[in-house]
Amino acid sequence: MTLLNRKGIVIRTLPRHEESTLRQLATAGVATLHEAFDRQGLMAPYIRPVQQGISRAGNAVTVLVTPGDNWMFHVAVEQCRPGDILVVAPTSPCGDGFFGDLLATSLQSRGVVGLVGDIGIRDSHTLREMGFAVWSRQVYAQGTVKETLGSVNVPVICAGQLVTPGDAVVADDDGVVVIPHAQVRAVQAKAEARMANEEAKRLRMQSGELGLDIYAMRPRLAEKGLRYYDSADDVEI
Repeated sequence: MTLLNRKGIVIRTLPRHEESTLRQLATAGVATLHEAFDRQGLMAPYIRPVQQGISRAGNAVTVLVTPGDNWMFHVAVEQCRPGDILVVAPTSPCGDGFFGDLLATSLQSRGVVGLVGDIGIRDSHTLREMGFAVWSRQVYAQGTVKETLGSVNVPVICAGQLVTPGDAVVADDDGVVVIPHAQVRAVQAKAEARMANEEAKRLRMQSGELGLDIYAMRPRLAEKGLRYYDSADDVEI
C-alpha cells in the first residue's frame, strides 16, 4: 500500500547523504543537475527563492499539510537532522503563510539548511536577516491554524514533482530540482563531467572563439537554409 499523501503518519528514519555529497550538489547547481538528470526533476517555476545568491542541497524531510494548517511543521522539526531540507506540500493548493521566523529558528537549531514548499510563507525580511533559505509559492501574511493531521516523511507531490524522504533536493536562484536518493551518485558524476566540459568551452569563448565553431553549427545551419549576404541589395527577392 502506497504512503503517497497519506495522513496521520510520521516515519522516523530516512536515507541520508554525506555532507560532502550535498556540498558538491550545491556547487553544481540546479541547471547543471537538471541537465545531468536527463532534464528531469524540476519543480514548477512558480517556486521562487525569497533570497538571492544562495544555493542549498539537503536530504528531503517531507511534510504533508492540510490547507491553512501548519500543525505538522512542529511535528516535522523533531525528525530533522543536520543537512536536511524541509519539503512541504499541501493536500490541495493553498498559498497561506504557513511558515515564518519562529519555525525557521526551530529548524535552524536542528541544522536544517532550508525549506522548499508549494505554500505561502511570511516574515520574509526576518528570514533573510537570519540567513534561513526559503523557496516557496508566494509570500503572503495570511495566518494558519493547528487543527488537522497531515504526515511527516511520506512521499508527496510538491510543485509537480514526486519527493520521497531522503531524496536530494537542490535549490538556488534558478529554482529547485529533486534527485531520487538511489540516482544521486550517477547524476553527480554526469554533472561533474558536464561542468568540466562547460569550463573548457568557457575558456575557448573567453579567447574569442565563437559558439558557431565550438558547437560545429555552420553545416547544420546551411543545411537548414541559412544564407549570408554582404548587403541587403544582394538578397534575391
